[in-house]
Amino acid sequence: MRELFQKDLSEVQERLVDLSVAVTEIMAKATTAFLSSDVKKADEAIALGEINEERALVIDEMAIRILTTQAPVARDLRVLVAALRISASLERMGALAGHIATIARFRYPESAVPKSLVKTFTEMGELDVALGKKLTKLLKNTDLDLARSIQAEDARVDELHRSVFDLVLSPKWKENAVHTVDVTLASRYHERFADHVVDISAKVAYLTTGEWSELES
Repeated sequence: MRELFQKDLSEVQERLVDLSVAVTEIMAKATTAFLSSDVKKADEAIALGEINEERALVIDEMAIRILTTQAPVARDLRVLVAALRISASLERMGALAGHIATIARFRYPESAVPKSLVKTFTEMGELDVALGKKLTKLLKNTDLDLARSIQAEDARVDELHRSVFDLVLSPKWKENAVHTVDVTLASRYHERFADHVVDISAKVAYLTTGEWSELES
């Protein structure tokens, strides 16, 4: 029975890793679509986002089945509860990336990004994709140093997010209302994507140390 339980836990972990790979791919496609008005990449990202929701649901169902049939305790219980929360965050990350792709889709064949913000959104997209890849690595093998580096990179995304708002609210901003709404929403989606990565890394660190404060020490 214990061997079967461990096999189920391993499958949950593997599926979380696969989900992390998927959301990173969605963000990569969404970023390309957003920056280059690539409607094909936008459609691919949106379609993958829908598949991602189904994958997250399967993980949730697996975790709940294990909880109800195996009645785990102590660390095993924490792992399963964390898996449910991580699955929800990953699903949300895919949705956020999909929202960015949707903005690009709606604005096609025009660009959703004014020239003044191309550099900013290029960096935000690259950082989000890099964070997604680091998260995948973290979910495969817990590494507290990697978790801390994730938190450090998220700070840069926050900084870029604030810079978008500063520009939009400044007298220098001369773009139309559509551009204003698009870049404000897209910046927020990028920022929330990175925040979810940090949240997951904190949960993974907690499972390793048993302390919520460990990641920020």
